[in-house]
Amino acid sequence: MKKFTISDQLWFIVPSLIGVLLFMIPIKVNGGYSILIALFASKVQEVLKDELSLIMMMIIIITAILTLVARRIGEEKIRQWPFVYKLFYVRPFWVITRFLAAVFAIMVYFKLGSEVIYGENTGQLLLGDLLHVLFSVFLFAGLFLPLLTNFGLLEMVGTWMTKIMRPLFKLPGRSAIDALASWIGDGTIGVLLTSKQYEGGYYTKREAAVIGTTFSIVSITFTLVIIEQVDLQHMFVPFYLTVLLAGFIAAIIMPRIPPLSKKEDTYIRKSIKPVDESIPEGYNSFSYGYKNAVERAKKEKGFAQFLKEGIQNVFDMWMGVAPVVMAFGLITVMVAEYTPLFQWLGYPFIPLLELMQVPEATKASETMLIGFADMFLPAVLGASIEAEMTRFIIATLSVTQLIYMSEVGGLLLGSKVPVSFKDLFIIFLLRTLITLPIIVGMAHILF
Repeated sequence: MKKFTISDQLWFIVPSLIGVLLFMIPIKVNGGYSILIALFASKVQEVLKDELSLIMMMIIIITAILTLVARRIGEEKIRQWPFVYKLFYVRPFWVITRFLAAVFAIMVYFKLGSEVIYGENTGQLLLGDLLHVLFSVFLFAGLFLPLLTNFGLLEMVGTWMTKIMRPLFKLPGRSAIDALASWIGDGTIGVLLTSKQYEGGYYTKREAAVIGTTFSIVSITFTLVIIEQVDLQHMFVPFYLTVLLAGFIAAIIMPRIPPLSKKEDTYIRKSIKPVDESIPEGYNSFSYGYKNAVERAKKEKGFAQFLKEGIQNVFDMWMGVAPVVMAFGLITVMVAEYTPLFQWLGYPFIPLLELMQVPEATKASETMLIGFADMFLPAVLGASIEAEMTRFIIATLSVTQLIYMSEVGGLLLGSKVPVSFKDLFIIFLLRTLITLPIIVGMAHILF
């Protein structure tokens, strides 16, 4: 076994432990539980509450302008700056989305045009409430995320998970890293990792489709935003445990039923050979995982790189997510507020929810399918429901449904991962039907 110096090992252990403390250890506060990142975010919201709408409007406007400038400069020239290229040189659909978000943000902030756009339950709800939460949570989550992703924690846990992923989920061990990257960082990270692994020949078509739609899970960061939106911060621990339980059961079932089970077990190129997942002689899964972790940590060059990546994460989250939420969110909330579309779509769920004895079943039914457009919207619409139990069910279901077109779904369609729009909608419906009874059962125990 390879020997490492004490300093090499501490370079892995100390940052990883700090990251776990910030993101994963529940702390009792005000009669409930939260995590340190959420507490920091709440403090920022208190201090900047009168300025955050203006700040978020400016971020959305600057994002739209820089996106248009990037298209004007051209792909060849802008590739010189990889981070700028990744953030601002987007496909035409997302250019239009960002421009529309800027127009909406200006109309809402200055109360221009129709009240349908800037009303209390539409534009003000997004720019004056939800985007405040996004600003503060993303600020701290983005800055400290490299503590979890860059110092070997993913490599170690990924190696340990090899013997679990195959029998349970029919997936290679390395897919655990994709799941962890999503869980700790962002679902988009999981999609990008999966796409690159598939293109590199590490996953078959079936494995890539399963991982992309099952393990590009919603991050701790996003779940904090959702639980805060429905005003159940004190329930964070039982909420997140319910998310994990429902998500785990769905992850066992989904790869075994169509459409995922029908995907071919072939690689992107015929010449690719299956990856060897065996552990070298002289190692066990723990020692080999530890070795991989320490070697990953050694690649980190110090505080300056950590800070640079953290700041890039923050801007990536602010500028990548906020315009999408503003554009898709406002359109869908307007449709939900001023048309009966989601009431109609939710009708089939009313008898099911009543059978499960869910309070305010009719109102809850309106949120069942709206999450396909954007993950935040069920929580936004469900926030006005009086019954805590129902708000809990809506928030938890919105996380476990997983496929939302404003981000993960759109990314999957734009990637090389072999899934279609039809596949994604079927997967969304199946995940809803699988996880809903589990979530409702847990809610009846908790409330």
